[in-house]
Amino acid sequence: MDPVIVVGAGPVGLCLALSLARGGVPSVVLDETTGQDDSRPARTAVLRQDTAAFVGRLGCTDTLDSAGTRWTAWRTVRRRRLQERIAFAPRVPDEASSALTSPVHLPQHSLTRALRAALAREELAQLVTGSRLTELEQDAGGVSAHTRGPNGTWWRGSYLVGCDGPRSTVRKLLGIRFPGRTAVERHAVAALRTELPWPGEALLHRWPARPGGGPVGEVSARPLPDGVWRLDWLLPPGRELVTPEALVARIRDSLAGWAAEPEEEGGRPARGRGPAREVPPYELLDTGVHTVHHRLARTWRQDRAFLAGDAAHLLGALGTQGLDEGLRDAENLAWKLGLAWHQGASETLLDSYQAERRGAVAARLRAADQALPLLRDGGAVRWRTVLPGAARGQSALLTDGHLGRGPLGAPPAYPRSPLAPDAGQAGGSTVGTRPGSPVCDVPVTAGDGSVVRLRDRLGRGLLVVLVAPGTGVWDRRHWQSAGLMPQLAGAVEALPMEAEILVTESYPGAAAHSVLVVRPDGHLVTALSGVRPAELRACADAVRGGGAPGRREAAPGAAAGEDTGTDRDKGEDGPTGEAEEKGDGAAVDPAGAPVLHSEDD
Repeated sequence: MDPVIVVGAGPVGLCLALSLARGGVPSVVLDETTGQDDSRPARTAVLRQDTAAFVGRLGCTDTLDSAGTRWTAWRTVRRRRLQERIAFAPRVPDEASSALTSPVHLPQHSLTRALRAALAREELAQLVTGSRLTELEQDAGGVSAHTRGPNGTWWRGSYLVGCDGPRSTVRKLLGIRFPGRTAVERHAVAALRTELPWPGEALLHRWPARPGGGPVGEVSARPLPDGVWRLDWLLPPGRELVTPEALVARIRDSLAGWAAEPEEEGGRPARGRGPAREVPPYELLDTGVHTVHHRLARTWRQDRAFLAGDAAHLLGALGTQGLDEGLRDAENLAWKLGLAWHQGASETLLDSYQAERRGAVAARLRAADQALPLLRDGGAVRWRTVLPGAARGQSALLTDGHLGRGPLGAPPAYPRSPLAPDAGQAGGSTVGTRPGSPVCDVPVTAGDGSVVRLRDRLGRGLLVVLVAPGTGVWDRRHWQSAGLMPQLAGAVEALPMEAEILVTESYPGAAAHSVLVVRPDGHLVTALSGVRPAELRACADAVRGGGAPGRREAAPGAAAGEDTGTDRDKGEDGPTGEAEEKGDGAAVDPAGAPVLHSEDD
């Protein structure tokens, strides 16, 4: 069978190809660039716990540890008062803990290089640079793609996935509209090496005072390794250029203000520590202007062609992370294409990618659209009329996206997935995770006796997790042949798709002898009370989309495409909804020379 064609060699396309290779599926990655990534310290990635674990499983754990940093806390300051300080849990928290785990913050070029290196080690993946897609044809047996460049030729694939960014050629060739809102937010960005009063802690500072009078609105500071910080200033609406002088003034004002106004415990600013507002030493490494757009492709699947990452959606206001969603696209689609490539796929399975992922991103965009009026444009005044403590409520809402919680930031769930088993086949056992939600990352014992985290085993087939208290005190030779294990092993062996048995001492809310069925992307299918072979097989059939491949009757259209309010924007240009961005900012290079550019990270 022909390989999967992946168009685009950014983090999403590379992760998709790596995940396919881990599932035994060959791929060709078409990269229109030379494969050389510029070092841009101001262009960074923030990966939540689930997406960082996904990247780690693909062979990049060392890079996450060496090039990334995990924050010790998040602090929110309003004017001169510390409103909230949230300490993050250890890297792998206890499964019963409700504390947040820090994201991983690293330069995006470091992530991309690590993914390219991992892909180069995969025999099933081929990366072809200097290949720009120009034509795309589909038939009942596969996809043909023509590229232009040094390696220009026709490529034949079983499926094709467009991971080629906001101006996706794949999306344009498929004629898929991309409506939405342009320039929802704009940020001036700088990466610099300095010392701040909160080493290892990230900061969101609202309405910091300026020496010349008047607030600057909002600024965040997020640490990176080696004493480097990324600073983001929210810019006022409009298309005004950010001059080098203005950006340097923002840097100096922010650093001087933080150095002069350290907070005491309890949230009160320290007094009497001297009126001086000296600027601490700093080394400017990189700058840019980051423009946030909100867009959502009308459909993410057209026959054998799919969209993922920025080609399918754009978001990023209020701390939401577009790369996080793109990596979730890749993880969701990879195992489904793996089933399709090895066993054939039903239309239900292939359509479920759009139903789940487009629905999740649409909900994220809708939440941001609802929150923006409350947080910008005098929203505090409106809040005070309906909600006591408006400033504190605003602060909590604003930090949700940054902290990976609530509608703006929490990992998505798929409770109404087309792949969910019927209620009568779901077993009926209740655990602390609802069906369709991501499972807790508990310690598990694998068949070879090794003890690992549950997330470490994701990616290939189903995981069947038996909750068996006391297993840890038994030798593997004994517990594998005792109790429910022989019956469970026989039931799993008879399943119509690859599956692995894992054993855990406990799982939140689960009774002893519960059996959890987990999808390859870490979402709970159901929990069974004991070993139920018929119900276990019904769950596997549901995850496969009904099993047998089916004939497509109609294009998916806008299935699961809830209206996010983005269609109100008038910035569309042509049938694909493209609004080409012009250079909208002036930055300063480390030597102090102005550099005009626009950055969409």
